[in-house]
Amino acid sequence: MMKGKILIVDDQFGIRILLNEVLQKEGYDTYQAANGVQALDIVSKHSPDLVLLDMKIPGMDGIEILKRMRVVDQDIRVIIMTAYGELDMIQEAKDLGALTHFAKPFDIDDIRAAAKKYLPVPNSN
Repeated sequence: MMKGKILIVDDQFGIRILLNEVLQKEGYDTYQAANGVQALDIVSKHSPDLVLLDMKIPGMDGIEILKRMRVVDQDIRVIIMTAYGELDMIQEAKDLGALTHFAKPFDIDDIRAAAKKYLPVPNSN
């Protein structure tokens, strides 16, 4: 049985490490990207099943990353993470097909639950 693959896109190292650890413990294969160029490279090479995408990334922002990921894989499942108050960005991301969003600082249990909801772990209780 294949493990689900999750790509974590965030320019903050600490958040990537935290999400990486939590999601690996849940049984997912994880990939990390610090920016849009890395994220798109991973999407094209590894076809992740789910992406956790921070909207506030220097350079190519989350909306642009989301648009470009959709070009590579139109069915890609994306959960976005935003700073408090980025409502216009949230709406635009949802228009682009984002599944749901979390405001930072997020509760790690909420992220874990969302991952399980949108990408069930095989053979887990």
